[in-house]
Amino acid sequence: MAKKGMIERNKTRIKLYTKYKYKREDLLLKWRSEKTFQNKVKIQRTFENFPRNSAKTRIRNRCWKTGRSRGFYRDFGICRHVLREMTHEGIVPGLLKASW
Repeated sequence: MAKKGMIERNKTRIKLYTKYKYKREDLLLKWRSEKTFQNKVKIQRTFENFPRNSAKTRIRNRCWKTGRSRGFYRDFGICRHVLREMTHEGIVPGLLKASW
């Protein structure tokens, strides 16, 4: 189980990302369409005024059951430990324990 503070921090990052998502997209479109370098620098300075945790790259993929961030499978939304347990129990359809 991950630390609760880390999980809560990730939740606040997700909230900030959804809050500033459209503002960032609009600024990015303006920045791409701008021709002069000076105007691009001005637009980039407005990017710097956004909170650091509002960027999508700051969000960490976490297991929905344990909160673990490493060994995360995107297809299932869980970490490898939970995936292994669920596979042994037969909960995940289409996955079988390997035997060779």
